[in-house]
Formats: sequence, C-alpha cells, structure tokens
Amino acid sequence: MTRTALATAAAIRAGETTALAEAEAAIARVERDDGAINAVVVRDFARALEQARAVDARIAAGDTGGVLLGVPMTVKESFDVAGLPTCWGYPEHADFIASDDAVAVRRLKRAGAVILGKTNVPVALADLQTNNPVYGRTRNPLNLERVPGGSSGGAAAALAAGYVPVEIGSDIGGSIRIPAAFCGLWGHKPTYGALLSTGHNFPRTSGSGVALNVIGPLARDPDDLEALLDLLAEAPLARPAPRAPGDWRVLLLEVRPHVAVQASIADAIEATGRAFEAAGAKVDRTSPLIPDLAAQTALYLRMLLPALTRGKMPEGMQPPSLIDWFGLIDGQTQFRTAWNRLFEHYDAVIAPIWGTTAYPHDDTPLGERLLIVDGEPTPAGAQMALPGLATFPMLPATSVRIGTDPDGLPIGVQVIADYNRDFTAIAVARAAHQLMMGK
Repeated sequence: MTRTALATAAAIRAGETTALAEAEAAIARVERDDGAINAVVVRDFARALEQARAVDARIAAGDTGGVLLGVPMTVKESFDVAGLPTCWGYPEHADFIASDDAVAVRRLKRAGAVILGKTNVPVALADLQTNNPVYGRTRNPLNLERVPGGSSGGAAAALAAGYVPVEIGSDIGGSIRIPAAFCGLWGHKPTYGALLSTGHNFPRTSGSGVALNVIGPLARDPDDLEALLDLLAEAPLARPAPRAPGDWRVLLLEVRPHVAVQASIADAIEATGRAFEAAGAKVDRTSPLIPDLAAQTALYLRMLLPALTRGKMPEGMQPPSLIDWFGLIDGQTQFRTAWNRLFEHYDAVIAPIWGTTAYPHDDTPLGERLLIVDGEPTPAGAQMALPGLATFPMLPATSVRIGTDPDGLPIGVQVIADYNRDFTAIAVARAAHQLMMGK
C-alpha cells in the first residue's frame, strides 16, 4: 500500500483507477500476507466488491462526491457493521450479528469508503496486546514476536502491513495511541464526546457510550488522519492558524521516576524538545502548572475499572457507589480545569504514551504482568498512568512517531492539547514528526 486514502480517492475520481480495482488489490494483500499477522479477522470481501462496483457505478453516472471515494478500509471489530459479528473477543458473543451499522461506519460508507471487514481486539477491549479465544493472536507486522498493541491492535497491524490506508478504533486506556506508537503510525484520541460512539457498544447492548471511552482514527498519513477526524466529528473542531515549528509553545512532560520509561523514549522526547528549540519554539521541561499527576492517576484508575467491566468488578472488589461516582466526576472536572490553565501557556504537551516500544507477547493478566524497561522489571499496570494523562481530563492526544529504538522499532509519543483543540494536537505532532523524521 503506497497511496494515501486521499490520494486513492483522487485517483479514482480522476479515472486513473477504479474502486473495484482498489478493493481487489487490498483483498489480495490481506489474503497474501495476513496468515502470520492475523489482523483482519472478520472478512466481508464479497459485499466489499459489491460496494466497490456501486461506487464505480455512481462515478459513471457523474457522482464523484465523497472524501473517501472508493477507498478500501477495515474497522475495529468492536464497531457494529450490519450483517457481521460483533463479539469483542468473547466466545459467548461470537454468534451475535449486528443488525445496523455504527454511526461512524455509516458516515464512512456515505463518504465512499469500501469496508473490507473488521480487525482483531483483545477480550473486552481490555488489554494492550491483541489476543482472544475467538480469533486468536494478532502480531506486529514490524516484528512478529512483538505485540501490535491493543485494544485497536488489529487495526494498527492492518495499517502497518499495508493492507489499507486508514482505520477507526477506540481509546479508553491508550487503545488507539499505543497501537499507533508500537506500529509507527498516526493515531488520534479525540476530545471526549467530539465523535459519536453509537454502535460501538458492548455486544448485545445499545445506548450511551462507556465513560472515558472515545472512538477515533488511525492512519499511515497525517492528512488522512485529519480527514477522518473531520468526517467523523459531530461538529467542526477549531483549527489552528498555520504555523512553523518554531511558533509553538511546548511542554515536555517528565514522568520518571513515578513511571518507568525506557531511555530511548526519554532521549527521543528530549531530542524533539531540542529540535523545537533550535527552530525557535518555546520549550519548557517543567512547570508549576502541571497537575498532581499521582492524584489524577488514582482517580482515573478508580473510574477506568468500572467503565471497562460495566460495573462487574473482579471478585473481592466492590463497584463505586453513586456518591463515589459523582465524586470521580467532580475530580475529573477539577483536573480538566487544571489542564485548561496549563494550556493558557502552552499549545501542547509531549509525553510518553507507554514506557516501552512494542514488547514481546505475554499472556499474563495485565494486573500481574511485568514489563521490562531497560532490563528492569516493572508492573505493567503502573504504565496506565501514561494514557490516563489525556483520558481522565477528556483531552485530545495524537500518537506520532519521533524515532527508532535500538531494536529498530518505532518510538511513538503522544501530543496532548487543550479540550476541543484536536487539530492543534495533530499540528504539533506533524511538526515533531517533521523535525525528527524529516517528513
């Protein structure tokens, strides 16, 4: 896959290729390469070819509208697609077939996208690697011995393998940002509520979205990332005026020693800060405005577990009372206010999204799993403080590659911006990527 989604749509619009040819080529890539990777686990190729022929018929009739005109893509398994299973990796829900498309899927189809199928997830979307008893394990295309991340791990793997140019995922604990980082991609966790998540529900349920959770785009290209965000957003999000890299105000967030981060990631963040400084940007490495991150993490974890389990807490743990839940919401508002004060002085914060690059497959339960950081074991669960930086205060964050570790794996970080400043996060991430990767 070499063309971006926007370039593919432009080529189809110009008559240089067809939606059918692009769909057939994408299907061929999946059938040829996905045996070892196992990213696209629900395949809907026959209907995809019908969709592609319908797009070509529209074009022949003179209708060339749609930002994703004829673009082949996949979506995360947790999104409902009419006629396809939505099981979230649960064997007991493997027979559930969705009757309607999720709102996001409907918008993609209206924009001309051709949906090839669905990509793999961990059980309950509750892990940062991707393995379940229904569809098996997904591997990172860059190194099959490493995880692609989770829970949008199949989505990221499909992109990294070059099957499709764009995907949609969801994020409550880094589930877009971490797979994007592990696979060297662009991923964006939107401002909470900016994108409607209807149709991204626990199997056999409907209604409101899960607390903290958002849906969002993943892409191989930042222009595609922005186009998907614009397409899926409920209302237009503010766009910053064009700026050179030296015009931004950036805070580098040091999280060690509270959270272990491998030296190559910390060094890459520092190098990014120096590159911004050399370009003329304001760069700080500390600020009295940084909220109490330990207190924020404690509240985030208290809200996260009931959200992930829909209140069905692990044995021996009680769900929060209604009074407790209101207290968590109050705390969330207070931290959002604190971050808003910080963003009066900075355009973006650059921070790790996880303490390592893509790590070896490990099926130990997340709460018991150890992560090896520069040769030292550390509890993997402690790393949840990093995605929680943006999740708990409901802030937008873009995952972007800024380097390569000694094992040749991508180094991705998150660029966090103020509430509803999603395009600012992407713009600063673009600048960081350009400064560090030269493109």
